[in-house]
This record gives sequence, C-alpha cells and structure tokens, in this order.
Amino acid sequence: MKIEKDRVVQFSYTMSDSENNLLEDSSKGLPMAYLHGHNGLLKGLENAMQGHSAGDTFEVTLQPADAYGEVLDNQQQKIPMKHLQGAKRWKKGMVGVVHTEQGNKRVTVVKPGKFMVLVDFNHPFAGMTLTFAVTVVDVREATGEEIAHGHAHGVGGHQH
Repeated sequence: MKIEKDRVVQFSYTMSDSENNLLEDSSKGLPMAYLHGHNGLLKGLENAMQGHSAGDTFEVTLQPADAYGEVLDNQQQKIPMKHLQGAKRWKKGMVGVVHTEQGNKRVTVVKPGKFMVLVDFNHPFAGMTLTFAVTVVDVREATGEEIAHGHAHGVGGHQH
C-alpha cells in the first residue's frame, strides 16, 4: 500500500545536519506514526513520504523553509523560571519546554537567572539544512475517527 492522503504511516528516521552530525535517531524505540495529508509532519518530510510503501528506505535533505523555518529576529523573551520545563538547573544552550496559548513550545535558554530566564522561541533546529534517513515501517488506511481527529491513533501516534 502506497503512502497517500488519509493513510496512517509508521516510520523511523535519523536526522543529521549539513555537517553530517547526528541530531536525532528514532530507530531505537517504537516507530512514529502520523496521518498523511493532515500537516502532522514537517512539510518537506511529508512531501517526500508521498508514494512510498512499507519497507522503503530513502533520504531527503530539507532546506530550512521545508523543515523548522528560518531563524526569526525578536524571538527572545524573559519568562519566569518556574514556567520552563525539562530540567532542574538550566545552562545557556539547553532546550526546554514552555506551555503557551498555542500549546507547548521548545525553547533554547539564552541566559538563565535566579527567577527569570531569557529564552529564544525559535525552534532549536531553525535555520538548519537537515537530512532525514527514513525507513517506512507500515502503511494502512486511517479509521474514520483518525480522519475526524486529524491524527493517527495507537502505537507511535496520539493516545487518548
């Protein structure tokens, strides 16, 4: 079965930067799952998935616009330390999570303080050219519920 709109895809991947430094490796855990055609993945990665089948392996290199975007100015903000989640002690360059009105956002610590921390809301991989090595594990028809919810359920997907 080929990957197309309204199909659930399970896959594993590695992600490297332009100097071939490994940034992420999902191959050690359960495969990730997403509902194809519903903006559940990076735009460039989802486009590259189209037409592949279970068992396929491929590589795709994404420019920032098709991955995590360009680095934007004016994305630094001071926030109370208590709102930064992910560690007990923060150092410059560490990545944490902040809950916002738009959901959880990954942020990079610019300057930690005692009560306040300066963070950068640009995604940590913004501005980077990234190469994904992908293995498609499974492709199946989505259920009506998954299509209505706009995401995959079950292993590697959303758990209700």
